[in-house]
Amino acid sequence: MNTTSVLNDGSSPTNRPVIYDSHAHLVSDNPVRYPRNPMQSDSSSPATSPFKPGTIGKPGGMHGSSPVNEKPTAEQMHAWMIEENVVGIAAVQKGMIYGTDNSYIVDAADIFPDRMRAVIIVDPQAPETPQIVRDYAKRGIVGIRFFGVGVKDKSAWLSSPAAVAVWTGAAELGLLVDIEAPAVNGQVLIPVVEAMADRFPDLRIVLDHIFLPKVSDPDFGIGAQFDGFAARGNISVKFTSLNMDVIREDGFAPEAVLRRAVDFFGAERVMWGSDIGTSSGTYKEMVRRAIDSTKLLNGEERHQVLYKTGLSVILGRHAD
Repeated sequence: MNTTSVLNDGSSPTNRPVIYDSHAHLVSDNPVRYPRNPMQSDSSSPATSPFKPGTIGKPGGMHGSSPVNEKPTAEQMHAWMIEENVVGIAAVQKGMIYGTDNSYIVDAADIFPDRMRAVIIVDPQAPETPQIVRDYAKRGIVGIRFFGVGVKDKSAWLSSPAAVAVWTGAAELGLLVDIEAPAVNGQVLIPVVEAMADRFPDLRIVLDHIFLPKVSDPDFGIGAQFDGFAARGNISVKFTSLNMDVIREDGFAPEAVLRRAVDFFGAERVMWGSDIGTSSGTYKEMVRRAIDSTKLLNGEERHQVLYKTGLSVILGRHAD
C-alpha cells in the first residue's frame, strides 16, 4: 500500500485531527450483483440480545425511537471520509449481511486502494479457507476476521487443527487476524487468543470492541481477565461506537473508559473504529463522538488512538 498517498491524498488544512478508521462496514446498493446471505445469530432477537435498547440500532438511548442506521457503499464512505478528515479505513466484512461471501468488501476496497483495505470473514473449519485467504491476499486484503456468530463451541472452532492451519496461513502471508468480540461467553476465547499470540508472536491480532468488557465491573471491566492480552505486545484492541453505546447505556462516560483502556494496554495498542454499517448514527456523529472520547488523553495519546495505532496495526506500517 502507498502510505504516502494515504497520508496526503485529499487531506486539506484543518484544525480537526487526522483520523484512521479501523472498523467500517461497507454494503453494496446492488443486491443482484452482491446477494445477501447473512449469518444466523443465536442472539438476534430482542428477547435474547445482551445489548440494551440504545445500542446497535435498537430504539432508545441517544438514537431515539427512529435511529439512523447508515450502511454505506464504498463511494459514499469515501465522500464522508474526505468530509471528516479520515485518511484511511479498514473495510471490514459485514457478516450479518454477506456471511463469508467477501466479494463486495474486496471489490469495494479495490475502488479506493489508497484509502481502503479489506478485512475478510472466513470460516476456520472450511477446507477451502486457506486457499481463499491466499487468493484474496493477492488482491491486497490486510487481514482475516473470525466471526463466531451462531457457533456453539467457539473455543474448538478457533483452536482445531483446521483453524490452526488458517492462523498459520495468515501469519505466513503477513495478514492480521481480527476477532469478533462475542456478545456472550467471550471468556472462553481468551486462552485461545493468548495461545495463538504466543504461537505466532509476529502475527498482529486485533480484538473488536475491546472484547466487550462489562463496564459496570471495577475498572470498567478492563482488568485481570485481560492481563494476558496486555502482556502480549502483538494483541491490540478497537474502541468503537458500539463500545460507546454500551458505555452510555450503562451510565458511564466513554472518555473514562477510553482512559482506562489506554492506561491498561498503552495508546499504541488502542485504535478507534466507527462501526459504521452496524452502530447507529451518522458518520459525522461517530467522528465527533470519537474525538470527544479522547478528552482525558494527552495530545500524543489522542493522535495515537485516532490515527497512528490503526494505521500501523492495520497496515503494518509506521505512522508519524
